[in-house]
Amino acid sequence: MSASESLDPYQFLQIVLNPDGTLTRLIDVPRTSPTPDLKLPVSVLTEDLTINQSHATWVRLFLPCKALNHHPSNKLPLIVFFHGSGFVILSAASTIFHYFCSTMANDIEAVVASVEYRLAPEHRLPAAYDDAVEALHWIKISPDDWLRDFVDYSNCYVMGNSAGGAIAYSGGLRITNEAKDLEPMKIKGMMLRQPFFGGIQRTESEVRRRILFFLVCVSDLMWDLALPVDVNRDHECCNPTVGNWLEKMGKIREVGWKVMVSVNGGEPLVDRERELARLMEEKGVKVVIDFEDGVHGVELIDAAEGSRLVGAFKQFISSSSSVA
Repeated sequence: MSASESLDPYQFLQIVLNPDGTLTRLIDVPRTSPTPDLKLPVSVLTEDLTINQSHATWVRLFLPCKALNHHPSNKLPLIVFFHGSGFVILSAASTIFHYFCSTMANDIEAVVASVEYRLAPEHRLPAAYDDAVEALHWIKISPDDWLRDFVDYSNCYVMGNSAGGAIAYSGGLRITNEAKDLEPMKIKGMMLRQPFFGGIQRTESEVRRRILFFLVCVSDLMWDLALPVDVNRDHECCNPTVGNWLEKMGKIREVGWKVMVSVNGGEPLVDRERELARLMEEKGVKVVIDFEDGVHGVELIDAAEGSRLVGAFKQFISSSSSVA
């Protein structure tokens, strides 16, 4: 029996499924509070703002302190970020994502808006995809001083890692039909870091990669908890090659976005990620593939890889913003 077959995915994730369909999340994940005070010795200021009170969704803004010394006309790109965790655990306030977004804001010199979306199974998909679209519309009309004073709304990007990559992609495809409604906000591209998708048919890399950080049985459980009740992994919320998703890919080309797909060779998702990039290229989308060795989420545990990855994002934004 393989390690993945003997593993209890509930125990691995430290969650308990309750009779009413909710989860008890047992793991005590470190969280970081926002630091909006200019007097604090930080390189990036942060603040939390409510998006939808009834849904308990909000956004954490990351503003590099160096921007405070810029000329008012020298505004920064905006990165709208969606965190990973298989749709079921963690938060925009989780320390690993807080630090990663702080690094992006400081090193890229961008304002980062990290979105707290609704988690499954309490709120099954497409709830998180709906929250992504709502967040983008909210950012457009927000009266917040940091957004108004420091963001170049003509130079915006949607980004996510793992499940957040699926949210960025699915929300991004929806928003292509509403591009006019977002003006003057203009999205220039998507950055998909190890986007989490699935399907009934196993890929070669899913069969081959039985690694600690992202076992296939754990991802199966995440999809069971996240998808609408009584559907399988070939549902359109999970598999971007079914339904009318392939047709929607063409809209990315029509609105002129570039797409970066960042993958690692040592994870089960790599074949699906490469296939997604290939399908977009066939639709005429300008795709940049960032490929390295390593495992799922390596940038969150390896500072050197995190720094390299942020540098790749910075280069992507620079090349995308220069395109008229």
